Amino acid sequence: QVQLVESGGGLVQAGGSLRLSCAASGRIFSILAMGWYHQAPGKQRELVATITAGDSTNYADSVKGRFTISRDNAKNTVYLQMNSLKAEDTAVYYCAAQNIYWGQGTQVTVSS
Repeated sequence: QVQLVESGGGLVQAGGSLRLSCAASGRIFSILAMGWYHQAPGKQRELVATITAGDSTNYADSVKGRFTISRDNAKNTVYLQMNSLKAEDTAVYYCAAQNIYWGQGTQVTVSS
């Protein structure tokens, strides 16, 4: 069982930055593939970025060049650095481990 807790969401102006964190419980974090997803009101949950146990990363086209996913295995934490935020980035952001375990989500609101 893996428990995930996201933090770092909030309200920011367009063009600003936020860093989301996702802290994981358990001793197997270093071997887990981790991901960030977002869900805007009335829309389906969508992939934002993923990172494998070997630190290979993948991004949605809409965030390439603006967002960076990273992990710190010593802290059992995965991060999402979000720069140059746009109004369309407004959503609830979820952390996932192996697409099996999910956090409760953190709200990101970008004002234009």
